[in-house]
Amino acid sequence: MLSEQSVPVVRATLPVVGAAIGDITELFYRKLFDDRPELLRDFFNRGNQANGEQKQALAGSIAAFAGMLLERPDDRPDAMLARIANKHASLGVTSGQYKLVHQHLFAAIVEVLGDAVTAEVAAAWDEVYWLMANALIAAESRLYQEAGTADGEVWRSMEIVERREQTPDVVSFLIQPADGSPAGAFRPGQYVSVQAELPDGARQIRQYSLSAAPGRPQWRITVKRVRGAAGPQGEVSSWLHETARAGDLLTVSVPFGDLVLAEDEGPLLLASAGIGSTPMLAMLDHLAATGSTRQVVVVHADRSAADHAHREELRRLVDALPSASLHLWYETGGDAGAATGQADIGALDLPEGLTAYLCGPLPFMRAVRGDLLRRGVPAEAVHYEVFGPDLWLGQE
Repeated sequence: MLSEQSVPVVRATLPVVGAAIGDITELFYRKLFDDRPELLRDFFNRGNQANGEQKQALAGSIAAFAGMLLERPDDRPDAMLARIANKHASLGVTSGQYKLVHQHLFAAIVEVLGDAVTAEVAAAWDEVYWLMANALIAAESRLYQEAGTADGEVWRSMEIVERREQTPDVVSFLIQPADGSPAGAFRPGQYVSVQAELPDGARQIRQYSLSAAPGRPQWRITVKRVRGAAGPQGEVSSWLHETARAGDLLTVSVPFGDLVLAEDEGPLLLASAGIGSTPMLAMLDHLAATGSTRQVVVVHADRSAADHAHREELRRLVDALPSASLHLWYETGGDAGAATGQADIGALDLPEGLTAYLCGPLPFMRAVRGDLLRRGVPAEAVHYEVFGPDLWLGQE
C-alpha cells in the first residue's frame, strides 16, 4: 500500500509521468545498455528492443501498477505481477538486478522530467518502484523455491533426442537432461527458456511452451520460425531451425509460467491461434493421459490446414476425451471439418461456468475475450498467455 504522504503526489504527477513514460523507458534502456552492454547481448531480447515492444511493455506495467495503487489501494495486481515474475524467473533474474534497474530508471526520469522531479516527487515514485520491485522479488523467490532451485540458478544442459518437422515453418524438439535423468515435472501450459549462442557470440534467450503433457522422460518444445523480419527478430527461432539437430545440446531453464490448467472438474474453453496452440496441446495431452471427463471446447484458428502445426495430434487428443469438441477455422484453403474465415466464439454453444484459456496473437485474444465477457463469462475466468512482451498489461 502506498503511504499516505505519497498518494497525493503520485496522483498529481501520474498524468505527467504517464505522458512521458515512453521517453523515460527509451532513455532508461539506452543508459542501461551503455553501462552494461552484455545485458543486451546475453539477456534482453534484441528483437523486442529493436521493435520497441519491450519498452512499451515496461511503460505499461509501471503506469498500470501506479494506477492500481491509487484506485485500488487494498488490492495487489496479482495477475500482472505473476506474469512478470514468471518471465523473470525463467531468465534467472535476481534481487540485485532491481537495484541496477532503479539506478538507470530514475536517472532517466530526472533527465526527461527535469525540474518537475522535486525531492517530494522523487521520494513518492521511489516508493512506487520499490513496492513493485519488492513484490516481484518475493514472488520470484517463491517460484525458485517451488522449482527447487536457488535464486537465479535455473539453467541446465539438455540434449535434443528428436527433431520433427511439423510444417514448413514449425519444428518440434524432444529434449532430455544431458545427464540422462528424467526431464522433471511441470504444469500443463508452462514454458521454458532456451539460450542460444548465435554466430556473433551473443547468447540470446527465448521462451517456448512445453507442448506435450508432463510425466514423461522428455519434454517437447515447438518452435515457429519468424521470417521476413528486419533486424534481430527471429534470430533464435532461425538458429534452432537451421542448426539444431538430434544429439545437440541446448541450455534450457526449468519450467515457469502462470497460464496453467486448473485441477478441478469444471468445463473448459481452450482457444488458440497459430503457434498459440502449443500450451493447449500440453493441457489436452494431460487431460487425455489422466482420463479426464471434463467438458472441453477446443477452438483453433490458423492461416490454412498446411500451416496448422500438430493438426492431426490435436484431432487425436480431442477424440480421446469423451466430452470434448473441436472447432477449427482456417483463413484460406477449406478443410474437412473446418470453417473458413476468422474464429467466431459467438457461434458456439458454450457451457455455463467455464474457465477459458487463450493463446495467440493479441488481436485474436482481445476478440475472444471480448466475446466471452459479452456472454457473461467473468473476467477472472479468462486467462491468457502472450508470446513476447505483454502489451496487454494494464489494459485488462
